[in-house]
Amino acid sequence: MKGAKAKNEASSTLKKVEDKPIGKRKAAAKEVKPSSKKEKKGGKAAKDPNKPKRPASAFFVFMEDFRKTYKEKNPNVKSVSVVGKAGGDIWKTMSEADKAPFVAKAAKRKTEYEKNMTAYNNKQTSTAGDSAEESDKSKSEVNDEDDDESGEDDDQE
Repeated sequence: MKGAKAKNEASSTLKKVEDKPIGKRKAAAKEVKPSSKKEKKGGKAAKDPNKPKRPASAFFVFMEDFRKTYKEKNPNVKSVSVVGKAGGDIWKTMSEADKAPFVAKAAKRKTEYEKNMTAYNNKQTSTAGDSAEESDKSKSEVNDEDDDESGEDDDQE
């Protein structure tokens, strides 16, 4: 009973479709949004192309090998999702002993990544420190020149 009552009330409050004129819709006025990344505020910072990429996990190391073998066995399967699902199913059924070589490769890649990241971070701090020192030197040199000029003016008066 309640459903029927609510249905009748809802239909009475809604306008009938027949009352509306039939024709083309008018485009809604849209606000102009900034298209370039520079104009947007609070956007993501630009990625540094020199920054090392994160290493692949053990599953992705496994998938590199699995994709090759799967494509050899099934050359007419072009879907990435099918290959990924098949690889995921096999990875779930593998024992820890079967996963061990892939885990070892992933650990090796992680140590290489950490070395590269420390070198990258050291390089970033050294370049930032050098530019800060240069800018400090240039400020002090400018200040010294200003002091010399103002000092000469004081002596002349």
